[in-house]
Amino acid sequence: MIGPDVEIGDDTVVGAHCTITGPTRIGRGNHFHGHAAIGGDPQDKKFAGERTELIIGDRNVVREFTTISRGTGNGGGTTRIGNGNWLLAYVHIAHDCVVGSYTTFSNNAQLAGHVVIEDWVTMGGFTGVHQFCRVGAHAMIAAGAIVLQDVPPFVTVSGYPAKPHGTNNEGLRRRGFTAEQIQSVRRAYRKLYREALPLEDAKAALRSAAESDNVLAPLVAFLEAPGRGIVR
Repeated sequence: MIGPDVEIGDDTVVGAHCTITGPTRIGRGNHFHGHAAIGGDPQDKKFAGERTELIIGDRNVVREFTTISRGTGNGGGTTRIGNGNWLLAYVHIAHDCVVGSYTTFSNNAQLAGHVVIEDWVTMGGFTGVHQFCRVGAHAMIAAGAIVLQDVPPFVTVSGYPAKPHGTNNEGLRRRGFTAEQIQSVRRAYRKLYREALPLEDAKAALRSAAESDNVLAPLVAFLEAPGRGIVR
C-alpha cells in the first residue's frame, strides 16, 4: 500500500504487503521486502499530526517487518536514511533518527528517537540504542548490547550497559584501512580507555595526534561534539 505524498525513485522494488506512508521521499535502487512498514507516524505522545517526513537515499535493502518512522515537529521534523544500508528483519528506526550510509543492522536492532548512526556502523542482532545517543563511524555494536551513551568511531562495544571492548579491526581491514592506520586507531583507543587519563586530557592528546594523522580526525570531531557522554 503506497499512501499519498510518497515519492519512490527508479528501480526501487516494493515487496508484498509493504506499507509506505507519506510524506516520504525514497531514492533509486532500493529493495523493500515483505511486510515492511515505512514512513508511519512517530511513536511519540507529543506528536499532534504536524507535517513531518522520512527521507531515504539510494540502494538500501530493507528486510521483512522493518519499521521506520517519520520525524516529529519538535525534533527536527525529519528521519533520514543514507545510501547502501542493510536493514535486516524486524529492525526499528524511530522518529528523528539520522542513519548514514553503508551500515548493517542485524535482525531486531532497535533505535529509539533522535539517534545518530554514522557511516559503516555494524549493529548486531537484538541491540538497542537509547534516545539521543550517537554511534560513530566504523563502530561495532555486539549482539545483544544496549547502548546508553555515545559510542566513538572505530570502537567495539558489548554488554548491558554497553562498554568498550577494543577497536573494530576486522571492519577497518575490510574497508581498506592500512595496517598503519589501524595501529593509529588502536593507539588512540589505548589513550582514551587504557591509560586512566581524565577524559579532557585524553581528548587533548588525541587532538595533538590528529594534527599529523588524518585517520584520527573523525574521532576527534566526534569527541568534541555535544552528546550524552561516551561509553567508558
